[in-house]
Parts: sequence; C-alpha cells; structure tokens
Amino acid sequence: MKKFKFYKQLDQMDCGPTCLKMIAKHYGAIYSVEYFRDKSAISNQGVTLYGLSRAAENIGLRTLSARVPFDSIEKLIFPFIAHWKSNHFIVVYKKTDKHVYVADPAIGKIKYTHKEFLDGWTLKEFKDEGNVLLMEPSPSFYSDNINKKKREITSFDSFIYFLQYLRPHKGLLLQIFLGLMVGTIIQLILPFLSQAMVDKGINGSNIELVYLILIAQILLNIGNAFAGYVRSWIFLHIGTKINISIVSDFLIRVLDLPLMFFDSRSVGDLLQRINDNSRIESFLTGTFLSIFFSMINLLLFGGIIFYYNKVIFSVFLIGSILYVLWVFFFQNIRKKLDIKIFDLNSRNTSSLVQLFDGVQEIKLSNSEKIKRWDWEKLQASMFEQKKKMLYANQTQQSGSLFINQIKNILISFLAAKSVIDGEISLGTMFAIQFIIAQANAPITDFVSFIRSYQMAELSFRRLNEIYSKNNVAETNENYITIMPDSKDIILKDLSFSYSKNEDDLVLKDISLKVPEGKLTAIVGESGSGKTTILKLLLKFYLPEKGLISLGGVNFNNINPQWWNENCGAVLQDSFIFSDTIAKNISLGDTMIDKDRLVWAAKMANIQGFIDVLPFGYNTRIGKGGHGLSQGQKQRVLIARVFYKNPNFVFLDEATNALDSENESQIMDHMQEFLKDKTTIIVAHRLSTVRNADNIIVIDDGKIVEQGTHEELITKNGKYFSLVKKQLS
Repeated sequence: MKKFKFYKQLDQMDCGPTCLKMIAKHYGAIYSVEYFRDKSAISNQGVTLYGLSRAAENIGLRTLSARVPFDSIEKLIFPFIAHWKSNHFIVVYKKTDKHVYVADPAIGKIKYTHKEFLDGWTLKEFKDEGNVLLMEPSPSFYSDNINKKKREITSFDSFIYFLQYLRPHKGLLLQIFLGLMVGTIIQLILPFLSQAMVDKGINGSNIELVYLILIAQILLNIGNAFAGYVRSWIFLHIGTKINISIVSDFLIRVLDLPLMFFDSRSVGDLLQRINDNSRIESFLTGTFLSIFFSMINLLLFGGIIFYYNKVIFSVFLIGSILYVLWVFFFQNIRKKLDIKIFDLNSRNTSSLVQLFDGVQEIKLSNSEKIKRWDWEKLQASMFEQKKKMLYANQTQQSGSLFINQIKNILISFLAAKSVIDGEISLGTMFAIQFIIAQANAPITDFVSFIRSYQMAELSFRRLNEIYSKNNVAETNENYITIMPDSKDIILKDLSFSYSKNEDDLVLKDISLKVPEGKLTAIVGESGSGKTTILKLLLKFYLPEKGLISLGGVNFNNINPQWWNENCGAVLQDSFIFSDTIAKNISLGDTMIDKDRLVWAAKMANIQGFIDVLPFGYNTRIGKGGHGLSQGQKQRVLIARVFYKNPNFVFLDEATNALDSENESQIMDHMQEFLKDKTTIIVAHRLSTVRNADNIIVIDDGKIVEQGTHEELITKNGKYFSLVKKQLS
C-alpha cells in the first residue's frame, strides 16, 4: 500500500473537509479544503456525514454511509471516514491484527490498538459498532472535467508571498547583513588569536604580544556587542512595521469577505489567524534572517576543524547528526502533545468564560458543584497531557545533552592526544575547543529554525485560505454602483437553504414585489423565513435558486459595498460596540454631524435618556450594549438608521422590546421619516404593521397571503388567525 498523505485541519470545524482532501489525494486528485467546505454545507456547528457524502459525490466518488461492526472493518474499502468520539471525523487507512492506522486531521497519523480505537469509535448504544462513510472512485472521478491535474497552492507559495514584505526595508536589511557578517568575521578571528596567544605569546614568553592580543580580543568583543545592539534595534524596527503591514492587510482582506465566510468560523479561529500573522512576522524578521549566517558559520567552522584534524571533524559531524536526529525524533511526539494541550487549553478557557458568563443560570439551577466538577475533570486531562509533555521534554533534553557531552569529551580527548603525540600545538587545541563551542551554536539555531518553520508553515497554510478567497469586490468585475431609475425590488421563484441542502429549504419559491417608496410588512410565525428574506435583500447571502432584482438589475450585479451605503437596518442580532453613544449612532461616519446626531436621538426617543447621563453623547457603552436595557439598545439602533438616512430601510422586530408609549412615538416619527423610502418591516405586533401598504404573510417558507390589513382581515385566513391569537 502506498504511503497515505496526511493533511492537518486548519479550523475547528474542518475535520470532515480535511478528511475528504486526504482521500481525494489518495486517489490522485488535488482539491482545497475550502472547496469541500462549500460543497459539504458546513456551518458553525460543523458538518454531517450526509454533507460529506454530497461533497465526495460532487467530485466523482461513490459513497455509502453505514454502521458496521469492528470485526468487519478489514472487509471495507480503505481509506474511509470514521465518526470519532461523536464530534469528530478521522480517516482509517489501514488495519492489522493488532493495530488500526488512522489519520486524525486534528493531530496527525496515529497507530491505535484495537481497544483504543474501539473506545473512540464505537457508539454508546452499540458495543462494537460505529458509523463510517465508505468511498471509492467512479469513472467520472478520473475524467478530465472532474480530476483536473492542478498544482496545489503550498505553504512555500505563501512564504514567497510574505517575503515581499521585506522588500521595502532593503537598506535596513543590508545593515543587518553587514552586522551579521562582521560578527562572523570576528568569530573567525578570535580562535586564531587564542592560538597565537598560547603558541607565540606564552610559549615564547612574549608578554607584549599577549597584551596586544588581549586588547584586540577586547576591542573585537566590544565591536561584536555593539553590532548586536544595533542589529536588535533594526530587527525591532523592521519587525514592528512588517507586523503592522501584515495584520493590516489581513484585516482588510478578511473584513472584505462575504458574510457566509464567517458563518462557519469561530471567533477563536479568526483570532488564531491574527496570531499566525504575528508568528510569520517573527519568523521572517528573526529566525529566517539569522539562519543564513548561522549556516555560513557552521560551514566555516566545520571547514577549519576539518583543516586542523579530520578525525576530530568526523566525531563532530557524527555527534551533530545524532543530536539533530534525536531532537527531531521527539519533535513529532511533542508536536502531537502540543496540539492536544492547545485543544485542552482552549476548552479550559471556554469553560471558565461560560462559568462566569452563566453564573446567573448556574445559581438558579444550583449547578455550581456540577460545573466545578466538569472543570476539574478538564484539569485532570490537562495534567495527564502535561506529564507526557514533561517526560518527552526531559527525555529529549537529557538525550541531546548526553550526545553533546559525549561528543565534546571525545573531541577534548582526541585534541589532547594530538598535542601529546606532537600532531598539533597546545594553542591549536585551545583554538579547536573554541571553534567547537562556536560551531555548536549554529546547530542549535538550525534545530530552532526547523521548529519555527514547522509552526510558520502551519500558519502559512491557514492564511492561504484567506488570501486565496475572492472578496466581495472581486466576485464580479461588472458590478453596478449607480441607482437604477426604478427602485422596485423584485423576488422571483426564490428558494434558499443555509445548509445548501434542497431538502432543508428555508424559503420555497418566493415571488413578491417591494414597490419603490412604499412600506411592505412581512409577518408570520417564528421560523417561517421572514428574517432570511431580509438577509438575502441585504446581500448577506446569495440565493441558490431564483432571482432578486432592483429596478430590473440582477442583485448579483450590484456592488455589495455600494448597496450597504444605501441601506439601513435594525436586525434582531444588530451589534452595539464598546464605544461612545455618539459613535454607536453615527457608525461608519468619520466626522460626526452633531446636528444630525441630536435629531436622530430625538427621532428615536432616546434624547431624554442621554441628557441625564454624566457625559451625554460621550458616555461609553459596554460591549454588546452592556449597561443598557433592551429597549434602550433598540432605540440606539433605530437612531443609527435615522442618522444614516438611507434610501432603503429594513427593520426586523425593531420595536419588540419597547413599551407601547415609546413604540407609538417612534412609529409616528418613522411614518414621516419613511416617506419616499422603500421599507420592509418584519414584526409580530399588529400596531407595527397595520398601516403598511402591503402585508406579506409567510408560512413554512412560502407566501400564503398578501394585501392590506383590511383586505387580509376580510379573507379570514392566516393573517386573521395571527391577529386573533395576538388580541386574545
């Protein structure tokens, strides 16, 4: 069996798509994880076996999902995907009489005993059975239109891309290289000075020469220290500028991606990518630049040792190779343990955050002890992993130290024997000892460089996903940014599913017209699809089937950023930032118009509340509106729409947290404000929608009725039923 290629997952939810990438690669096809993410309908809850099956069949793989007993595994087609620990996916690529070989996208390639595999794979209700997704290629998999031979974008490509950030700093980089070159020359001179001091100064009883060499050594060391001092400041200067540039470019890129990108990513994954940028900056400005001269030093010092004594050189070379091999043998072990500890630390942080954020519910349910026990179980798992890591570290350090010490003792013995045999002078022996000490440092630097590159390589792969995606401005070169003559919004035969599954449609064949300058209301029971319509109209998502148009122009041809400038919205999940009230209302405006700000606050009926605050509009609000009531939050959001004064207004339960008096006053202001504006309101309250020009009634993703309030009441249908329930 050929060697199975492993790929590591880059996000918490990427285990399933990464497994598909490994299996596709096994059969000779190269696809990105992002491709399988899109095809498997991944969400922020992860992916299902059904979704993986659809994505696999999309590239020509036959699939079969089944629950099989462990004894039948060897009869299956390898490799296949196994559901692991009820919340993860792995690839099983081999089974022997004693072991099961798996590729875990979160950890790596692992060899489990049968018992260990059964513990993670079997279902609780079945003793020795588990779920698998079997795959094999069909003829279409190998056809030209499916299996296009294309080169995979590698971390090396990303490395070349990020290397461009060094180009603006050529002058400073030249100074660093000159400083490193000076340090290399000084290190080369020092052992020869030591040799001359012993052989000619001490043996020749020439105290003047000893003084001269001593002064030279002091000056050279001062020069080396000064060069290192200047080099450190230059590194700091370059590193800071590059870090700002990289992170700034990353934020520009990631914030310009469609909203769909963020639906299947956790905040932790996105923050990890910020850390990835910093890690790459550290790698480029530190390890990468230093390793070049470290390798030059190693070659030069190795050449000098070879010149002095070939036997000593052989011992140095063999000892260094053994040292590197020993370190890298344990590096893979440490890497796997690092991943497990990282995961446990992440869970530990989340556990503590939930513990404090949910303290109210914990006290109400008297679950303090249960939650504390859950945390303590996590600490026990962390302790076990840390013990393994400590053992690996101690074994690695002890072994490498032993190899180095044996190498140095052998070299000292051989050098001393050579002096006794008259092959080299005493000064030469001191020079060799000095050179050996200097040559050990580049070897350590090389090991550190490989470690840093392994970590940076993972960061390169994570960032590939961001930089390889099209942003909202790139997806259509023919975007329209001019308002059409007609502002009517038309939805025709529109269907949509968040999971991209035709069997799970949220909207089904929706056709309606939102007239220009009119107020359209959408009503219906919870979960009927009302909010989804608003999100499609705001271009948060693209419909799988059907058409949305503005004045006869396809929505797909309208620039999203231009559309956002013309829209104002209060959604159920609209966000209030940790900032002043003024900046929250004037969001997106760099220069606040104070008159418009005060007018907007009055229109939203929140001016009285602001007036009694100690700092007025400059009062800072906590994250998510902390410190404000639900009604006050909604009035801040409504004031944001008034301040923006857009052409199109979308309100989703914008007044459901307001008392009747505040709602009445705000709706009176709204009627004047919304004149000549195209408006869609989603609401349950009769008082909010009864004056709408047209009321759309949605039930189970379909339009069942539409008309004015009076017309719908006379029909005695779904709308009448909703109103009757509310009044009762």
